[in-house]
Order: sequence, then C-alpha cells, then structure tokens
Amino acid sequence: MRYFAALREALGDGEEVELPEGSDLAALRDRLIASSPRHAEALARGRALRCALDQVLVRESAQPGDGAEVAFFPPVTGG
Repeated sequence: MRYFAALREALGDGEEVELPEGSDLAALRDRLIASSPRHAEALARGRALRCALDQVLVRESAQPGDGAEVAFFPPVTGG
C-alpha cells in the first residue's frame, strides 16, 4: 500500500496489508477504513479517491495479486 498527496500526510507513506484471495480494492479500502479513525477519515467513502494497481490506474473492482503495489491518492495531485 502506498499513499500520495494529502493521504500520505494523513496516513504516512504506506503500509503492508494482506487480503484474502479474491478480494478487490473496494474490500481493501473498506478494511483500511475499519482499521482506525485516521484511516476512516482519510479514506471515507464520501471522498473522491483514485487507485492504482502496479502503477496503472484501475477501478476499485480490480483484484490485486500477491505482492502487488496498490496506491490510493486524490483525483488531482501536485508534482
């Protein structure tokens, strides 16, 4: 897991998360939201966020494989 822009400021650079096989990024986001109040605020369902899987923009229905890099970030980020 990697976080960028305002998410990195709120949650740090990233973290390692294990998911059950067949989980998608929506399930990962929900799991993170449930993990702490800080995550719940930063990743709330009402917030527009983009996600990437191995540096390719994807929808939350994408399923990460073992060892995949997942990133969450706001829709617009600076350089």
